[in-house]
Order: sequence, then C-alpha cells, then structure tokens
Amino acid sequence: METVNGIKAAITALMAVLTALWGWFGWLVVVWVLLMAADYATGSAAALKAGAWSSREARDGLWHKAGCIAAVLAAGLLDLVAGQIIANLPGVDLPFSYTVFLCPLVLVWYILTETGSIIENAGEMGAPIPAWLTKAIEALRAKVDETGEGGGHG
Repeated sequence: METVNGIKAAITALMAVLTALWGWFGWLVVVWVLLMAADYATGSAAALKAGAWSSREARDGLWHKAGCIAAVLAAGLLDLVAGQIIANLPGVDLPFSYTVFLCPLVLVWYILTETGSIIENAGEMGAPIPAWLTKAIEALRAKVDETGEGGGHG
C-alpha cells in the first residue's frame, strides 16, 4: 500500500510541476495531442474491423493531423502578434492584458472534433453510442464556433 501511495504522490507532484510550468493552456495541448493519437488509433482499428484499412488512408489521416497542427501553430502565432500589437499601441491603455484567445479556442474546437471522431470510430467498431453524447459534442462545438465568430457574448 505504501508503494501505491508513493506512486500517487509522485504523479500528483509531477502534474503540479507541469501545471506550474505550462498552466491550463499547456494541458489543453496535452489533451489535444492525446486525443489525436486516440483518434488515429480508433480510426485504424475501425478500418481494420471493416476490412478497409489502407496505408494510403492512414497516411492521409496523418497529413490531416499535420494540417491541424499547422492551424494550431498559426493561431498561437496570431495570439503572440495580437498580444504585441495590443501591448504596444501608442496612447491606448486597456484594462486587461492580452495573453491568448485564438489558440485556446482553436484547441478546444479541435478537442471536440477529435472527441466526436473517436466516438464515431467506436460506433463503427460496434460500441453502442448514446445519441445524446454525439448531440452534446456537436452543441459544444457549435458554441465554440459562435464564440469564435463573435457571438459568444451576452
């Protein structure tokens, strides 16, 4: 039992250190990366089950993931540029400091997209999927879209 408690303490300490280093934003990235890997794995498993796995489709999936990574990096760079512009506007003193907005929004959108894809893959593998779960993910994704388009206030 002491070994289990030591392992739990070590994991908790590691997570605390990582949170101190990269905060909530870093955890969004970690979740997204893990979901991308799970989506790729479940997509491959679903294709294998259906007898439709092909290296070309698998490679296309990897290119798709690379495109998503490029989009997240672009959003991150836009956040950096926007932060610099806002911080250095002459004569403008905003009541807040801009750190990030676009990149977390894009990450959450991709997290919801990957989650939806994993659920679809699970269904293709034969798992029963509650309809409300798919609807909830789509509703959340629509809310993120609305927020990104400027309609998330009020």
